Amino acid sequence: MEDDFEVEMSPLSQELTDSGKSVRVDIYRGNTGGWNLEVVDEFGNSTVWDDEFDSDAAALDEVRATIRDDGIDSLIGIKS
Repeated sequence: MEDDFEVEMSPLSQELTDSGKSVRVDIYRGNTGGWNLEVVDEFGNSTVWDDEFDSDAAALDEVRATIRDDGIDSLIGIKS
């Protein structure tokens, strides 16, 4: 039997836009205590970081750095 737990959403979860394209950034804490980072594009494709973050701010910094360094297109998949 699995233990039920509530996911705690970070108030830093938001939509980020760059080069006229937007992604939804979800930052949440699960049952392990660390912060998880997930990015969902306009087509519903999801990118989830393997590692947890010590803070929700660190997770947001990571996705902003990814967009800055690799471009927002690196987080946008294809329409299925």
